[in-house]
Amino acid sequence: MENCYRPYFDPDFESLIERINPPRVCIDNDTCEDCTLVKVDSANKHGILLEMVQVLTDLDLIISKSYISSDGVWLMDVFHVTDQHGNKLTDESLIHYIEQALCAGRRDSSEAQHSYLGRSVGPMLVPGDHTALEMMGTDRPGLLSEISAVLVELNCDVVAAEAWTHNKRAACIIYMTDGNTGGPICDRERLSHVEEQLDNVVGAHHPAHLVKGEERRGVKLAGPMAGRTHTERRLHQLMLAQCDYEEEEDEEEMKRRRRREKKVEVATEVSIESCKEKGYSVVSVRSRDRPKLLFDTVCTLTDMEYVVFHAAISSHGSLAVQEYYVRHMDGCTLDSKGERQRVTQCLAAAVERRVSHGLRLEVCTSNRQGLLSDITRVFREHGLSITRAHITTSDDGDTAIGTFYVTDASGNEVDPKTVESVRKEIGGSVLTVPHSPSSVHHPHPHSDPTTTTSQQKFSLGSLLWSQLERLSSNFGSINS
Repeated sequence: MENCYRPYFDPDFESLIERINPPRVCIDNDTCEDCTLVKVDSANKHGILLEMVQVLTDLDLIISKSYISSDGVWLMDVFHVTDQHGNKLTDESLIHYIEQALCAGRRDSSEAQHSYLGRSVGPMLVPGDHTALEMMGTDRPGLLSEISAVLVELNCDVVAAEAWTHNKRAACIIYMTDGNTGGPICDRERLSHVEEQLDNVVGAHHPAHLVKGEERRGVKLAGPMAGRTHTERRLHQLMLAQCDYEEEEDEEEMKRRRRREKKVEVATEVSIESCKEKGYSVVSVRSRDRPKLLFDTVCTLTDMEYVVFHAAISSHGSLAVQEYYVRHMDGCTLDSKGERQRVTQCLAAAVERRVSHGLRLEVCTSNRQGLLSDITRVFREHGLSITRAHITTSDDGDTAIGTFYVTDASGNEVDPKTVESVRKEIGGSVLTVPHSPSSVHHPHPHSDPTTTTSQQKFSLGSLLWSQLERLSSNFGSINS
């Protein structure tokens, strides 16, 4: 890294600036006909952009455009958002929640975790009285089934779980309680025993050629704690720690990936250029649009310790274009070939690891002890492999809801007869969803479907700089 600049903020003055100028949030439903503008005017700090995007994505809102300016100690960000159906945000309780949550996020207040809508907000915001299990390791068919079976044997009840797989790696976070007490597992000896048993399962089929320091696998249990890392952010961190951005494909896997790529209209492309006159590196990401895409890229840049000074995000039909003006936290730009290659690979992996492959099955049934073990066992016995899973329970604990993406053991499409057999054996309500809304962002009703790729491929750099002055003037009087 050749070009270095001093850090742009002084932590000694950060709290003082926040007290003098608290965050101000404006929800604007008048400026645009087809979306709501969420405008934030606030003191700046590392990670604040991720906090704001996290609030919006946890509400399942679609961010179609965003303009970000945060040079110096101040930021002014604008997000164009709609609900999942492409409508403006008109619910007063939702608007009030967004205003409070965006402000509360600056104070790291746990109050922001509770919704004014009367429901939990977030991918999996479980109460603090649960034990968290984190697992990462080599992916294989039946892994989640084996883990959940061991938890049943050890009398641990699963409350919620999230599992991702990408490039032969797997990461999973499970929230659970002690089956005897209904509370968290507090006994250190018991925690160590559960951790040891699960580590044996994860390591059972791990490649033998990897030495201990290079295994990239592990199991960790943690008791209740305040300020626990956001579940989906933590999954990104676990996948990144396994270097899932490095290709380790065999010939069959490569063929399957190429078949999937043929079905995708837009391939993921990441490029990095220098903006020497401004002292930034320009990171451009072009990919298929989908919900939570902005969260995934901003999360990765933040955890890799890059500061986003300016950004412009836009979507056009199924195409998403993101452009970030960044420096490393030490003030340096991305000048070495090795660093650029790593950032390029990590961003591409961040985009692709959430794209779910396989058939989507939604399960809703009465909750009971060992339910996750039973469902995943049925999948395994029918030769199905889980590529991604999200499981949660209702507030009263009576109902379990799960979303599973499954393929056959070879990674191919599932036979409909197999699906029918699984339905009968699982019981409850099992719904097949052919096209996943979590993987595909439907074109906005006001987008132009006739726009060609060549017309869509443009640089947002000139647009960004031209928008900054206009955005500043548009804030006007903002009520906090």
